[in-house]
Amino acid sequence: MNITVLYGTETGNAEMLAEDVAAHLEGAHEVACTNLSDFAPADFDPGQFYLVICSTYGDGELPASAKPFAEAMEAEMPDLAGVHFAIFGLGDTEYEDTHNFGSRIIAEMLQARGASQIGERVLHDASGGDMADDLAMDWADSVVELAAQQMKEDA
Repeated sequence: MNITVLYGTETGNAEMLAEDVAAHLEGAHEVACTNLSDFAPADFDPGQFYLVICSTYGDGELPASAKPFAEAMEAEMPDLAGVHFAIFGLGDTEYEDTHNFGSRIIAEMLQARGASQIGERVLHDASGGDMADDLAMDWADSVVELAAQQMKEDA
């Protein structure tokens, strides 16, 4: 399967996790890893599966590297029908009113343009006991398997 891991980050945590997920999936799949700031909405390809890893910044805002992507999505309003994605959020429940808003904003943005989400959005809690890598590898394995089935059915 062709997989693109996209990440939105402010401090680099989402980037490091995205690179770990990409390395985990390489070998069994063709995997690219790209910062959302370097990805244009017109680049979405229905033949790819997208894993999005996004943090939250400030008062529930997108991290700096996801903002140009969000602005381009608003301006271009692409039709993402046929595009499949899964999303993993990084956040901290110490900010309970805005916990994992970054990943929620990106998921809602993609779905509003017609993309199909595979699996549930996973929400990591920096104040919790789980390591993001431990959750993300299981998440990646499960959503890639689900996506393979879904994309085969949709073809």
